[in-house]
Amino acid sequence: MLSIHALYEMECRLFRRINQHFERRMLNAYFRMITNIGGAVLEIALVLFLLIFAHGPLHLTAIACAVSLITSHIIVQIFKRCFPRKRPYLILDGTNHPVNPIQDNSFPSGHSTAIFSVITPLILFHPSLSLILLPIGLSVAVSRIFLGLHYPSDVLSGILLGSVTGYLCFIKIVVPF
Repeated sequence: MLSIHALYEMECRLFRRINQHFERRMLNAYFRMITNIGGAVLEIALVLFLLIFAHGPLHLTAIACAVSLITSHIIVQIFKRCFPRKRPYLILDGTNHPVNPIQDNSFPSGHSTAIFSVITPLILFHPSLSLILLPIGLSVAVSRIFLGLHYPSDVLSGILLGSVTGYLCFIKIVVPF
């Protein structure tokens, strides 16, 4: 059985393997752009757009996205206070990161949670959207590691939290109709 220390060492190796490519101009530009899709401003704008312009079952799905985004955000804020984990760029020497990185706690990744809390109901509504939305969601998640802001477990926890919240909101809001 692996010890916690051994798991942390494995996680740090995976983190460094992704973060080491920070100096590659094209990857850096891509991940700096894609990470914003998981940020609050774009997620809220997307959900508001859907709430205003969608009709019928898609409107119900937009409601599920909104409830999922709000619920998961609250859970993330509670977790960040209950599990105060410093960001990797503050702990691991030699971590590449942007200028003026965010300072709050690392666990779980809010960006990963937000993107998956919104794309999960959309994928459940129309599964073919997964061909577009899953690569976007996974890119947002990897960007958080690439930019030195999250450990892989922060991102994985965010993906799971967002996906479960999105699934439950879809089941409760859309499926009954």
